[in-house]
Amino acid sequence: MVKLFAMVMIGLLSANVAQAKMLISEQEAKMPESPFNARSAFPGPKLVLISPDVNATAKSPLRLQVKFETRGAKINLDSLKVTYVKLEPIDLTERVREFATGDGIDFKDAEIPPGTHKIRVEVKDTDGFAGGAVFILKVAK
Repeated sequence: MVKLFAMVMIGLLSANVAQAKMLISEQEAKMPESPFNARSAFPGPKLVLISPDVNATAKSPLRLQVKFETRGAKINLDSLKVTYVKLEPIDLTERVREFATGDGIDFKDAEIPPGTHKIRVEVKDTDGFAGGAVFILKVAK
């Protein structure tokens, strides 16, 4: 009985090992560590969607408000890039530029058709560090 139990356990363990798939190889694990991480000593600007509420469906026209948070350096507005994420991305930068300041974007009456829309906003600070985020906007029909 003990021998049968041992054989069943070995079979189960072998089956689990056979199903395992490598995520990181030993060679990859030995590669040098990056000196940077997601919150390194010199991170780029953080972008926060203030309006519309990410958990709600908005009605058009809506207020598109994005806050830029920096860690000391100022925002380089010349680096601002706003993209409508599609199979062929659509550059919206010039449409929002007049609503952008060093503090963020405040587009008070943005017309957006009903649906779910992905907007990517990217900006650099005056030290050259980049920040970016993708925001999902849900607009009611």
